[in-house]
Amino acid sequence: MQFIKERFNYLFKSTKGLILVAIAMIGLETALFGMLSGPMAEFGVRDFVVRLFKMDLVQAEREGRIIILYHSIAMAAVAIETYMITGLLKMNEFYKTTVRLLITIGYLMAMIFGMGFAYWGHNWALHGLYIVGLTLIFFAGVLLTIALWPWNKEYYQPDKAYARTKKGVDMERVAFFATALTTVISALFGAIPGSFYGNGFETFMAQDIIRLPEKTTMEYSIIGHLHIMLALIAIMITLIIGRWLNFKGILQKIAMPLIILGTIVLNLGVWGVATPLEPVAHMIIYVGATPAMLGALMLVIFTWDKLIREGVAGIQKPNGWQKLKALLRDPLRFGPMWQMVFMNFTTSFIGIFMAVRLEEIFRVWPAHEERIELTGHWHVLSAIVATIILLYYGDMIDLKGKLRKIYGWSIIILSDIAFGAVTIFEMKRLFITEANQQPLVNTLMLLMDFGLGMLLVVLAMVMVWRLLDLSKKKGRWTEEVEHELSAEVNQ
Repeated sequence: MQFIKERFNYLFKSTKGLILVAIAMIGLETALFGMLSGPMAEFGVRDFVVRLFKMDLVQAEREGRIIILYHSIAMAAVAIETYMITGLLKMNEFYKTTVRLLITIGYLMAMIFGMGFAYWGHNWALHGLYIVGLTLIFFAGVLLTIALWPWNKEYYQPDKAYARTKKGVDMERVAFFATALTTVISALFGAIPGSFYGNGFETFMAQDIIRLPEKTTMEYSIIGHLHIMLALIAIMITLIIGRWLNFKGILQKIAMPLIILGTIVLNLGVWGVATPLEPVAHMIIYVGATPAMLGALMLVIFTWDKLIREGVAGIQKPNGWQKLKALLRDPLRFGPMWQMVFMNFTTSFIGIFMAVRLEEIFRVWPAHEERIELTGHWHVLSAIVATIILLYYGDMIDLKGKLRKIYGWSIIILSDIAFGAVTIFEMKRLFITEANQQPLVNTLMLLMDFGLGMLLVVLAMVMVWRLLDLSKKKGRWTEEVEHELSAEVNQ
């Protein structure tokens, strides 16, 4: 009994344990339901998995299943970011404990009961429990926003090296607060249309209606909800990584106001999509996205400069090769910044280019091609955030030596192979005709499947290692618990 109690306390009370459980749940769900994808169907894997697990799949209900799948994974990702925030920032112990409890129960209910409803028949009691899970997550978000209130003097920033107001208000905490608050508000843009199911609202995929000349307010609301929630998850992980890497100095003082301004304006633009301001909403979105991206650039410059200076500290006049080696020596600290830079080439620049040349280029393509571009764009953005989370988690559990390098570079290289292949696949019509595309498509599909498949293998190996460690009486997990308890005492 003591054996179970100690492991339960680690998994559901410590920051690292909570993150481990959420990553494991995402990994299991991604591995299982990824076998239902198109490429897997070609190999006969999907039919085998459906029969093996006795899934109830009706083609007409595909959109509904996918939406519940996306929400299940997204809620676990939001939970991981919440655990990181509550572990990194000072807050009242009541709020910290309550937020963690609610969001843990919430995402597990959403994931387990939601997927049960979607893929194993339609027991509406399961759907009700799925909604209860989402509601608990929303309430956890409200409490987290209250806990992050930056104008509490207890949380003022005394160190002038960090961005703060004249009175001492911590601008980094303001950025966390603004992102949490707008996330809670933006969640309503999905919840309100969802509440109208059976009363004139039907499930749809955003990429399927993009070319409709007329869209309802609720359809615009769902499209805005999809875009802004992904953007806010990305902004939040940027703030988390900055906190982890001790982002400070002049660049941080420039970055924080930019991120706060960008977050607010970006949200106003997306909210405007579902209002009469829709014709100018996209221009507002571009205005908001620019300062937010510049703030992230400040973090990249700060971190890479710090890594180089630390790596060449003992060399009087380091050359370019020595600086490059210093920059690349730790993939877990280099990786998140590289993924943010790589994100621009696979999502940000592609998205801006598509928006600017929409009528001249993309609307001339068959609708199927534009649909591929949109779907790939959203998937790559969310997957890059996932890789950044995995890199930070590797540092959290204190991986060292060769294991640290293998783990870090495997995530970076394998994911970038897959994401690069996806990007070329999205934009292939710019440089190759449909009649000549098949050899290229075959190669890109192999690269995508290889990169993502091997990434899941790496993640599975880490999860098995952690599971074996939990079976030990004095494993690494006991050291992590002791370290976290001592850190809390010193806060």
